[in-house]
Amino acid sequence: MKSFYLTDVGKVRSHNEDSVTIIKNSNEEYLLMVADGMGGHRAGEVASSLAVTHLGTRFKNMSSIGSKLDAAKWLNDNVNEINQAILDYANNHEDSKGLGTTLVIALLTKDYLLFGNIGDSSGFVLKNHKLHKMTKDHTLVNLLVEAGNLTEEQAKNHPKKNVLMKALGVCEKVDLDLIDVVDTNVDGILLCSDGLTNMLTFEQIERVLKEDISIEDKVKKIIRKCNMRGGTDNISVAYLDMKSGCEL
Repeated sequence: MKSFYLTDVGKVRSHNEDSVTIIKNSNEEYLLMVADGMGGHRAGEVASSLAVTHLGTRFKNMSSIGSKLDAAKWLNDNVNEINQAILDYANNHEDSKGLGTTLVIALLTKDYLLFGNIGDSSGFVLKNHKLHKMTKDHTLVNLLVEAGNLTEEQAKNHPKKNVLMKALGVCEKVDLDLIDVVDTNVDGILLCSDGLTNMLTFEQIERVLKEDISIEDKVKKIIRKCNMRGGTDNISVAYLDMKSGCEL
């Protein structure tokens, strides 16, 4: 397996509020994370960095995450700790009111693959050269689509398409969506912030991932394509190539 991650400020924003990383522990288990921060006075990058650093440090210090049930409990416990830490930070910093972050996670072991999600950053698997979205966006527009009040086409350009219904640092209690991927025989795992999915279609991302180029060049090309289309937001991508013979 080989992995690569990258974040880019884009062409419009003055600074980057995304955080992204991929970590492998001593038991050959992988944790991929993308967090997209929000809030004034650079508070968004504080929230996203806090989430990724907290989880990453805990994971790196573990010899093994354990069973699927152990992993689910570990993720939920740590996400709630992160949520409280963000709330505490906001309470102690007057200029950081309204800070928060999305968080999407992929946890891969020899026995299972789990995705975790809060917000509108996305998790995908690449299987048989097709990109399949594993996570659900916690947005107002997606809620309206699910209720039948909006079509998918109407949702794409809706003025409130970025209004979040769930994020870390917003409420006292948070529920992490956990997705158990039953068939783990996949070609790749992709996580990204909405700076990617708002700019490129799944098919456009697929085409790059199927190209016969290095994993680094694939991630860089995806980000370059976003910026060529306007780069209206920060763009973060984490990709794990399951079929590569190289190590992290």
